[in-house]
Amino acid sequence: MENYLSLTPLLFVVGALLVGALMKLVLKKSKFPYTVGLFCFGLLLGGLYRADLLAWSGLLQKAVSQAGNINPDSLLYLFLPVLIFSAAYEIDIHTFRKTFVNSAIMAVPGVVISMGLSAAMMVGISLFVPEFSGWNWTFALMFGALISATDPVAVVALLKELNTSKRFSTLVDAESLLNDGTGIVLFMLFFGAFSGEAAICSSPIAEFLVVALGGALLGYVMAGLCILFITRLKGDEMVQNSVIILSAYITFILAQGTLHLSGVIALVAFGLEMTYHGKLLFSPKANEFTEKFWDLASFIANTLVFIMVGIIIAVKVHICLTSILVLLGVYLGVNLIRTAVTFLFYPVMKRTGYGLSKRDAVILSWGGLRGALGLTLALMVAGTPSIPEEIRDQVLLLTAGVVTLTLVVNATTIRRLLERLGLTNIPPARSFVDYSVRKRVKDSSEHYLEKLRCREAFASADWNKVSEFVPAGSVRPDISDCSQEELLRNYRIAIYGTECQLVRQLYADGTISADTFHKLINSQERHFDSDGNLPLSDRKYIFALFEEGPLVRLILKRDWTRRLFRRRLERRVINLCDIGRGFLSLQRDSQDEIADMRADEMEQQIKDRIFSQLLEEIRENIDKMKSCLDRLEAQWPEAFAKAMTDKAIRMMLCNERRTVRNLTWDGIMSPKDGVLCEEDIDSRARKL
Repeated sequence: MENYLSLTPLLFVVGALLVGALMKLVLKKSKFPYTVGLFCFGLLLGGLYRADLLAWSGLLQKAVSQAGNINPDSLLYLFLPVLIFSAAYEIDIHTFRKTFVNSAIMAVPGVVISMGLSAAMMVGISLFVPEFSGWNWTFALMFGALISATDPVAVVALLKELNTSKRFSTLVDAESLLNDGTGIVLFMLFFGAFSGEAAICSSPIAEFLVVALGGALLGYVMAGLCILFITRLKGDEMVQNSVIILSAYITFILAQGTLHLSGVIALVAFGLEMTYHGKLLFSPKANEFTEKFWDLASFIANTLVFIMVGIIIAVKVHICLTSILVLLGVYLGVNLIRTAVTFLFYPVMKRTGYGLSKRDAVILSWGGLRGALGLTLALMVAGTPSIPEEIRDQVLLLTAGVVTLTLVVNATTIRRLLERLGLTNIPPARSFVDYSVRKRVKDSSEHYLEKLRCREAFASADWNKVSEFVPAGSVRPDISDCSQEELLRNYRIAIYGTECQLVRQLYADGTISADTFHKLINSQERHFDSDGNLPLSDRKYIFALFEEGPLVRLILKRDWTRRLFRRRLERRVINLCDIGRGFLSLQRDSQDEIADMRADEMEQQIKDRIFSQLLEEIRENIDKMKSCLDRLEAQWPEAFAKAMTDKAIRMMLCNERRTVRNLTWDGIMSPKDGVLCEEDIDSRARKL
């Protein structure tokens, strides 16, 4: 037994992951959030330990004791880098940019106002509740700072489970990630007087700017160094992820521990830069491995964090009747303050970025969860002897109580609130497009079933049983009240999504360059923002690239300037050719997609109008791009020929790579030989 007791931390991790896997499986089809289930399990374990009901198991008792008394810095430094980087790495950059202003409004002035109102609430409580009479404005503002910032760990975990719209989830996600900087700066402003840690600047505003902007700059620089190292090293997926993990932890430790900057903001900047520039510089195979790896790492960290938070609260918090009544009042006050702050800025937020509806504002208010980060700060307060003991206990009690109630009440009811507000309802036109896609899958399965029936080898098969495995048909949505324009918008959105996926596939196959990938994706994002209102032929961003600006026209006027900038101009032509050919490939694939969509069940007259217009918009794009490429070929025949040569080489290597993967998949080529062949293809591709 003594040998096993020395392995308690390892056994606790193994046991927690086993519980997490089982709970994920059990709660998969329920509406109860998986993370809340983990938290409740942690509360149960901590409660049993506190009631001395685990004495029969020395191993389990010691494991719960160690988890309940973990150093708050260990909790912060061990788990936050994985969870924050994973969340930032998955954020859609374009959506983040559009929601940044609204996120910053809630993360900076929103947290400052919430801190002030929360502090006023605590001072008011101290006037009427004798047990809390020791609170002054310093203690109240310190508590207000740590309780006002929503926790990125809890919010990100919940949004993943609720599957909310990308625009809204990015807003909440970005706010919870950004407001950590504000919360920690404000907290340290008041906590520093007791911990002995000096502030960087004398002015609170300057302190915030240094901590937040300094953290962002550090994250950006660390991401650049990480990308440079990985691309020069040209290692495999294991090496790439090892470097990313190391860089994420170094970034957080440097920011939070050494330079006293915002570690979370540094990690957000690090993750965003790795997403925007890093992914395109790494091999597609390495990117696929990276995404799966960070999903697993995030699952492991979430499982351990939520169980440990539950244990810590159950083990450390001391409760009495008065404290319960005060806690309920504080919980109610915290929610009312967040609601007031959200609707205070609502007139501005509804006109900024993607806007904000009143229903979204309600969800934003109710979804302000508190979790591991706030509890970690409260544990720092509880471990500071210079703060009066009763204040330490009360800060820990109130923080732990608010964390518990927001996770148990807010997190479990937010799904129902989304349904009541109609935010989970899909419009009939969108439902019809989704139904059409599912019907195509079903029709394909039925067609394949008929082909199998004709094969002599399957003559003895029980076809009635086989037919049971054909996808079940779904009910056709009623589109009688949908206008033609509404259907047209939704079909455009479907085509935009197809084009975005095709752009990613072209880049993954090596058919287009990283610069072309960015240009084509940026043009699609503008259309997504329009919600299908822009016609497919409105590609001003793409065609503007082919227009000669004032500087280019000036260079082309003189022969000597043409000769001087010849290489730069030729490089521009090669890039434009790559963009043009990639764009034409997308449009031709969109034509095929529209042809498949024509099989949708709707009135023939409406069908003809919708798909005729879509095809006309696609043909207009093809004609315009062909004209642009013809003009380039006439002006720069040599550069155009080189561009077409490079394009042909890329397509040839792409076909070779696809052939190798198919042979490997079919078992004709061994995986080892497949890897060697792909490495040879990559080495030839780098010569371009």
